[in-house]
Amino acid sequence: MWQKDRHQRIRALLSMLGRVSNERIMAELSVSRETVRRDLLDLEQAGALRRVHGGAVPSSDEAPIAERARANVRAKSAIARAAIGIVHAGQTVFVDAGTTTAILADELAKLANLTIVTNSVDVALRLRGTSGPHERVRAMNEVILLGGMLSERAAATTGATTVLDIRRYRADLAMLSPVGIDQRHGASNFDRAEAEIARAMVENADRVAILADHSKIGQRSRITFCAPRDIDVLVTDRKSGEAADLRALKKTVGDLVLA
Repeated sequence: MWQKDRHQRIRALLSMLGRVSNERIMAELSVSRETVRRDLLDLEQAGALRRVHGGAVPSSDEAPIAERARANVRAKSAIARAAIGIVHAGQTVFVDAGTTTAILADELAKLANLTIVTNSVDVALRLRGTSGPHERVRAMNEVILLGGMLSERAAATTGATTVLDIRRYRADLAMLSPVGIDQRHGASNFDRAEAEIARAMVENADRVAILADHSKIGQRSRITFCAPRDIDVLVTDRKSGEAADLRALKKTVGDLVLA
């Protein structure tokens, strides 16, 4: 089947089903998983759809944050625990909004003498804390919530005001979670506003740590915000070790931490 015909069939499946899995496309088109991956990449670049873990959805759709928060929780928790190993007392740290960084916030809350600058309301609230065994330690961390418009997609500030606010700070470390990361394009996001926030954090940090579970390795979304050569540390879970894409990434990023 010609590529043009495959693309038309995938669009038709997506229109009919609202969400289509890689396995369904493979069965309907009698093609390999690699062919499906290439076709979905092409269609995403054309703005026809958005890739998600295991398949694709219409480009205008966003998986509910509650659904994303339930995905790969064990891997995200392992990544968060490993990631705090690169954080040191006295540092200023940028943290962007996402389900992985929300879990990271719980781990950062156990540390002391940090300044956390974030656009995520969830991250800020988790770091602030109101009770529990880490309450005293949490009070020793300064938490700065960036200004800006409240995003319609997540509980986070966004827009030009947020980007300008980021540029007021110079961070020792930016800890960011992308939609995907691959050896050629680096870390990328689907949403333009979210990518602009992440890019500003990258530009104003001395070091950049990308937190990405195995489902994001080798994936590329619409907008690149950090080139591979600018990634100082990639923190991922051990299941990523099974991916050929990780071997390629190891050659381009600074350090690799397997959780």
